[in-house]
Amino acid sequence: MVLFDVITIFPEFFTGPFDFGVIRRGREKGLINIRVHDLRDFAADRHRTVDDRPFGGGEGMVLKPEPIFKSVESVRKNEQAEVVVFSVVCKRFNQVEALRLSRSEQLILVCGRYEGIDERVIEHLATVEISIGDFILSGGEIAAAVVVDAVTRYVPGVVGKEESILRDSFSDPAAETQLVEHPHYTRPADFRGWKVPEVLISGDHEAVHKWRQESALRKTEKNRPDLLR
Repeated sequence: MVLFDVITIFPEFFTGPFDFGVIRRGREKGLINIRVHDLRDFAADRHRTVDDRPFGGGEGMVLKPEPIFKSVESVRKNEQAEVVVFSVVCKRFNQVEALRLSRSEQLILVCGRYEGIDERVIEHLATVEISIGDFILSGGEIAAAVVVDAVTRYVPGVVGKEESILRDSFSDPAAETQLVEHPHYTRPADFRGWKVPEVLISGDHEAVHKWRQESALRKTEKNRPDLLR
């Protein structure tokens, strides 16, 4: 079982995202467990202060190190737990990292806010920095939900047909070239004059396999040429 501990100043945010799809299925099967913690519960003052102005001046507020350290240390089961912080200035999250994290017993996800978190959290507490893209979010809550979903799909037993995971885009970490997944079609075979490729309804499995490989390459060339470079 994988244990997710989410540390946030908005615990109510996760009422919805964790109650649907593969995350709900994983929880119901007892394959994952999710605990959400309010960072303000670990503040040292009666006002439950978790942020302060940055040294050196500047706009915005920065999350203080003390409550973050206290929260992580209170929920961490052992030193092998992964402590994840979210940032736009680090390596982008991908399927390979999702697979690696799915083998962990505990993931502690620290959701930043405002201008970010004190750098000492990153230097001395975090084990992983994750970016879900080159854009700015108001906080780490959405990124945390993304990571929990992506990691949960790799936990054995969560997805009904586990072989389908192996066909997902970017799912083969050993491949020299990563391709996006081939196009998908379903009924009706003719919709407003747009017909499904004949090969897909031909019954020729070898031809279908070849078409999917070629289509994945063409789609990668069109949508993600950077992968081929």
